[in-house]
Amino acid sequence: MSNVKAAVIFYTMGGTNYTMAQWAAKGAEEAGAEVKLLKVDELAPQSVIEANEGWKATVEKIKDIPAATSEDIEWADVIIFSMPTRFGNLPSQMKQFIDMQGGLWANGRTINKVVSGMTSAQNPHGGQEATLLSLYTSMMHWGAIIAAPGYTDPVIFGAGGNPYGTSVSVDQKGNMVEDVEAAAKHQAARTVQIAQTMKKGQQ
Repeated sequence: MSNVKAAVIFYTMGGTNYTMAQWAAKGAEEAGAEVKLLKVDELAPQSVIEANEGWKATVEKIKDIPAATSEDIEWADVIIFSMPTRFGNLPSQMKQFIDMQGGLWANGRTINKVVSGMTSAQNPHGGQEATLLSLYTSMMHWGAIIAAPGYTDPVIFGAGGNPYGTSVSVDQKGNMVEDVEAAAKHQAARTVQIAQTMKKGQQ
């Protein structure tokens, strides 16, 4: 059976979702997938980024990571998204990327992609679940297969128990409050395994 191809696509401002995406990429690789780690394009004005030292440092840190494209969506069997919450919704950078896939959607190229999402906020009730549900609403329109982690492994409870996807709280210093590395890896591996099962059934 050919390897499952996984695109791990993130947006980050302070680095949290870059780290989570790296964990997810590792989990997907360990599950046997061919993985691409990709970012979405930044939309904020350079002047705003320059005024925030943490944001500026993050942009510099991820500058060599390729930006996700429609070709990457078409290539992938699995897509794992990681992004912070913005007022209980997707950040505009991730939303624009998804909105730009109308051509793929119209031609049926997003059907049966196996997708899952991860997110972060400054507190546990800062919109984490709502952000993932917003992502999954778009994925339903895509005809994608949503692979939420549910409560499929004890590591999920250790990470805060979000059944919609791994989520983490970030303190005022930018540190993750919960330990979510194992949960992110499990979620990615589970998503790949579902895609592997689908692929096997189609052969």
